Amino acid sequence: MAPITTSREEFDEIPTVVGIFSAFGLVFTVSLFAWICCQRKSSKSNKTPPYKFVHVLKGVDIYPENLSSKKKFGADDKNEVKNKPAVPKNSLHLDLEKRDLNGNFPKTNLKASSPSDLENVTPKLFSEGEKEALSPDSLKSNTSLTSEEKQEKLGTLFFSLEYNFEKKAFVVNIKEARGLPAMDEQSMTSDPYIKMTILPEKKHKVKTRVLRKTLDPAFDETFTFYGILYTQIQELALHFTILSFDRFSRDDIIGEVLIPLAGIELSDGKMLMNREIIKRNVRKSSGRGELLISLCYQSTTNTLTVVVLKARHLPKSDVSGLSDPYVKVNLYHAKKRISKKKTHVKKCTPNAVFNELFVFDIPCEGLEEISVEFLVLDSERGSRNEVIGRLVLGAVAEGTGGEHWKEICDCPRRQIAKWHMLCDG
Repeated sequence: MAPITTSREEFDEIPTVVGIFSAFGLVFTVSLFAWICCQRKSSKSNKTPPYKFVHVLKGVDIYPENLSSKKKFGADDKNEVKNKPAVPKNSLHLDLEKRDLNGNFPKTNLKASSPSDLENVTPKLFSEGEKEALSPDSLKSNTSLTSEEKQEKLGTLFFSLEYNFEKKAFVVNIKEARGLPAMDEQSMTSDPYIKMTILPEKKHKVKTRVLRKTLDPAFDETFTFYGILYTQIQELALHFTILSFDRFSRDDIIGEVLIPLAGIELSDGKMLMNREIIKRNVRKSSGRGELLISLCYQSTTNTLTVVVLKARHLPKSDVSGLSDPYVKVNLYHAKKRISKKKTHVKKCTPNAVFNELFVFDIPCEGLEEISVEFLVLDSERGSRNEVIGRLVLGAVAEGTGGEHWKEICDCPRRQIAKWHMLCDG
């Protein structure tokens, strides 16, 4: 057989062909990778970002009441509409207060582009029958309300009553309050909560949680009172006190509601009720009551003995019934309090008998710069106690307070007792 021979030129052509194919493959691979990256980039830019998810999370108060109710927890609707800016046609606008429990927003065709449009929206809320019922005279009477009449409207309280015969329990559900006045002048809102007492014994006292920055609070809190017989309900009454929480001072009293249970039939099941909130009954200064105090100054030991004996004709703390009085005694030296004492609480009485003795050490010789303050307070469990009346005994005190003080200074080591009229706290 003849030997196979290859020329040198053929060996030189093989690397050239391989290089050409490698170059074409590299160019194709780079082009394909660039095309894929462009497609991915364009597809990302076309996707709609999740605005609904972001807006639902931003600025939402995480309170239990927000999750269990569709009520609005904020300022008045009128103030919100008035302060709401105009929304451009193509801009994204999501109203967080109108979302449902799933975070979805209802479809609406309402567009507010100018203040005149907002004014035109309000009449549409009335039905045709309501328009016919409105007369020009009634419109004039509504618009002619004075500012004093508007301030007297303190809102409405909604609640329900029920009696559980199996458990022998009286059940009260505080649902909500609407149209409360703004107690904070800066934010024009309130931080309301409600205290409830069962009268006349005042043994059962409860209160709701505080809801922040709202004039239409939805509490939806149920209180169950065991051991109350159904036959006793007709003799009871419910007293609601609506307050606004104040972190830096005494809580503001918005108003109160008194519900006598006589004539209310609960055998048929739950009864839904609502009552207008009225202004709290303010006591007159002439009816604060009297306090019997005994004093004795021991010049040898430089001590002052104070005996709180009795109180009489104390007024009711409010329309809820009798007070639960006690006396707080403060000792002052040069207008600075240096010591304080207090008596025990006497339940449900306008004529309390204390008979409690307190001994104070006097830091200086003589009683010229010493004074004693007596505060008669009404004990309220779970809240700040209210001052019923006040009495000051000292060298500069007027009336019987000054006379009593002069007698103990002139007659040391002698116990001297006197009745004193209480003044405003």
